Amino acid sequence: MGRKVSEILILFVVSIFTVGCVKDKPTGTVAVNNTGNVYVVCEGNMGNGDGSLYNYNPITDSVSGDVFKSTNNMPLGDVFQSMTRIGDSLFLCVNNSDKIVVLNAVTKKLAGTISIPKPRYIVAVNRSLAYVSKLYSNKVYAIDPTTLEVKNATELPYNNSEGMLLQGGTLWVCNWDTSCRSITGIDALSGQKTRTISIGKYAPHAILADKDGLLWVMSGNVTKGRGAALSRIDPSTGAVVRQLDFREKSDPVKPVFNKTKDTLWFIQVKYDGSDADNGIYRMSIYDTSLPAAPLIKASKYQYYWALGIDPANGNVYVGDPKGFVQKGQVSIYNNAGSLQKTFSVGVGPGQFYFDK
Repeated sequence: MGRKVSEILILFVVSIFTVGCVKDKPTGTVAVNNTGNVYVVCEGNMGNGDGSLYNYNPITDSVSGDVFKSTNNMPLGDVFQSMTRIGDSLFLCVNNSDKIVVLNAVTKKLAGTISIPKPRYIVAVNRSLAYVSKLYSNKVYAIDPTTLEVKNATELPYNNSEGMLLQGGTLWVCNWDTSCRSITGIDALSGQKTRTISIGKYAPHAILADKDGLLWVMSGNVTKGRGAALSRIDPSTGAVVRQLDFREKSDPVKPVFNKTKDTLWFIQVKYDGSDADNGIYRMSIYDTSLPAAPLIKASKYQYYWALGIDPANGNVYVGDPKGFVQKGQVSIYNNAGSLQKTFSVGVGPGQFYFDK
């Protein structure tokens, strides 16, 4: 579920799994048969069970609505958080339904489910190993994408595992916990904790790597008094080479890189109806200050909740949840910020997945 919505969930008690060893070699990427489709992950309104998967094909300029329900004749579930592709399957984290839904990537037919409490994001190591982050516990889970089994779990020093990144043989994990000021490195094959890097700021929730191999960590929980920051980190030394603090009450979320990983894009969100510090921002990885104004500005009583950069042409996809009370809207802009197209999707568009 989205960061704003997730804070009102009831604490979930989870099962404990024993940490074990995995033999497969990490690959960093998993080969797929790409389709050119742009999938829109629509969270739905928490408690309504109206999460949905939409599909936009930019070649045919066509939108397919509620793909899972129309194909499988059943609802997807409550709060569709994220999706990733591993091999010929799509893995859908349905957060508040405590499950990962697995689909055939071609037919969209249900292939199975994996029961994990409050799953957030999935990072694949290879075809037989992937990691799942989750809310309300100090664990990440290892799953086998081929057998759909939970293999084991790795305990972390803080709760709320959130953003993850596979870099070489290391899985970096953010814990969106207001007491946490570090990221944890896990050996991707064994599941053992190997490193801790201090980021100096509280509540890390997103992590990416730029063209130079340096880490970018976004942190903060404004509603709980933890100011937001971007930290650029050298993983070889653990040094924070640049730290950029956002203005008080600024709430940046969901950073993404362009294809060449030299330009960082992110959303700033305002829930109170104001238009200050509200919209889509971009910056070079070599900038020494944060951008002063958005490239795509949100209007009053509007905020954005999804952001993606099409690797094929650099177009910018933006999702407007419209308060999670009606159908959302996707807008496509060119790299200069000029609007190209809009179309309607399900409730609460929160993520884009480019199958390219």
